[in-house]
Amino acid sequence: MRRREFITLMGGAAAWPLTAQAEQSEPIRRIGVLLPASADDSQFSTWIGAFLQALGLSGWIIGRNVRIDTRWAGANADAIRRHAAELAALAPDVILAHGNAAVGALLQVTRTVPIVFPVSGDPVATGFVDSLAHPGGNVTGFSQFEFNLSGNGPRCSSRSRRA
Repeated sequence: MRRREFITLMGGAAAWPLTAQAEQSEPIRRIGVLLPASADDSQFSTWIGAFLQALGLSGWIIGRNVRIDTRWAGANADAIRRHAAELAALAPDVILAHGNAAVGALLQVTRTVPIVFPVSGDPVATGFVDSLAHPGGNVTGFSQFEFNLSGNGPRCSSRSRRA
């Protein structure tokens, strides 16, 4: 082996740990998922599959830059509370929680970890958010429908409308 080849080889080998370290400098984000269903529930499995697919399309690769901790609690309130405490203790970057039981249990154990709900009956009435426009706190998400349109909210009187 010639001297220059040897120096090039050794220089490359010395730089390899630095390159590997630079590639791993991006932190692995952690997402908690709390579901009030069993792992064999086909509807929730489909939703989780779509969620993972969307993450992948957005560049989030499990094991490379994201870790997902999923808890299947079923409809058991004690299991939901236990899994909520477990997830909060992991201090994930965000928790995805489906339904009022899961969100409520999480709010009992954390007011700092961001919680996102994909569906909720009335997050304002349950106290999860201050308002739909400005949720406040550590919870945000989607409501099943706009309550102002259902007759439960403020109504427009015929006098206030101008033709």
